[in-house]
Amino acid sequence: MSALFFFQERPGLTVSEIISLTGAKPRSGVDGGRRITGIASLDRAGPNDLGFLDNARYAGQAATTNAGICLTAERFADLLPDRVTTLCAGAPYHAFVEVAHALFPDALRPSSLFEISGTAPGAFVHPTARMEDDVTIDPGAVIGPRAEIGAGTLIGPGAVIGARVRIGRNCAIGANATISHALIGDRVIVHPGCAIGQDGFGFVPSPKGARKVPQVGRVIIQDDVEIGANSAIDRGAIKDTVIGEGTKIDNLVQIGHNVSIGRHCLLVAQTGISGSAMLEDFVVLGARAGVNNHVTIGAGAQIAALSGVKDDVPPGSRWGGIPAKPARLWAREMFILKRLSEEAEAPSRAGTSRAEGTAKDDE
Repeated sequence: MSALFFFQERPGLTVSEIISLTGAKPRSGVDGGRRITGIASLDRAGPNDLGFLDNARYAGQAATTNAGICLTAERFADLLPDRVTTLCAGAPYHAFVEVAHALFPDALRPSSLFEISGTAPGAFVHPTARMEDDVTIDPGAVIGPRAEIGAGTLIGPGAVIGARVRIGRNCAIGANATISHALIGDRVIVHPGCAIGQDGFGFVPSPKGARKVPQVGRVIIQDDVEIGANSAIDRGAIKDTVIGEGTKIDNLVQIGHNVSIGRHCLLVAQTGISGSAMLEDFVVLGARAGVNNHVTIGAGAQIAALSGVKDDVPPGSRWGGIPAKPARLWAREMFILKRLSEEAEAPSRAGTSRAEGTAKDDE
C-alpha cells in the first residue's frame, strides 16, 4: 500500500521564517534558508521535519534524531547532534504548535468528506431553511424547517440539524451529529457522532413508576467551542444548558441539563457533569471526572482524573479523589493509607518468615 498523507502539502518554512514566527533564538552558525515541510517526533523525524525537545526523558531520542530543525530549551540544546539546526525557545512545545499551525492550517478544522462546496446531491434541505453563502452540506445530511446556518459552515454527511436550530459562521458539524433545540455561535466545531439538544434525564419517581419531566430549555453554545466525537449535551429542563466561549470538550463527555460551563474550560474524555452543575471560567476536569448535580466549581479550579466531585470547589484550587477534596489532603490521606497498609502487612510477613524458619529447623 502506498503511503498517503491526508493534509495538503505546502512549501514549508525556513529557519528564518520559524524564528520570525516564534521568537526562537538560533544557535550560532545556523543556515537561515534551511527549510522544513513537516513535523514529527524526534525518533521519527527526517531532514525535512521539525521536532521539539522540552523534557530530559527524551535525551536518547535527541542524541540520534535525524530532524532537520529542533525547537528546544537552552538547557537541552547540547543534547542534539550538530547536524540538527537548533532553535532555543522559552516554551518549545508552544513554539512547535505555532509552526504546526502555519504548516497545516487545514488540520485545524474538518473539511467536506465528499470534497465538495455547496449542497451535495443526496442532502435533504427543508425549503424553509435559511443558509448564507458558502455553506457546504455533504450527502445524507438533513436540515430541518426554519433552521439557519451561517456562511462558511460545513454540515457533514448524515448530520441532522433540527427545526429552528441556528448555527453561526465558519462552523463544522461532523458526520452523523444530531443537533436540536440549540443556538450555536461562530467557529464552533462539533465532531462526528455528537448529540446536542436531546431532552435531559428528568424523571419523578412515583408508585406507578418514573414520570417524565418535560425538558423545555435550550442548548446555547458560544463562539470558538470545540466538542469531541460522541459527546452528548442535554438541553435544559427549565433553563438553558450553556457552554461558554472558547471551551474545549473531549470525546465521550456527558453534560446534563441546566449545566452552565464558563469560558475557556477544558473537559477531558469520559467526563460526566450532572444536571444544574456550574463550572466557572478556566476550569479543567481530568479524564473520567464526575461532577454531582448542583455543584459549583470555581474559576480556574482543576480536578484530577478519575475524581468524583460532590461539594463546591473554591476558585483556583486543585482537587482530586473520590470523593474529591483538596489535592494536598488527598495526597496525605493516600500516603497514610499506604503506610498503614504496609505496617499491617509487616507482622504477617514476619510470621511467615518465622514459620518457614521453624519448618527448616524441623527438617
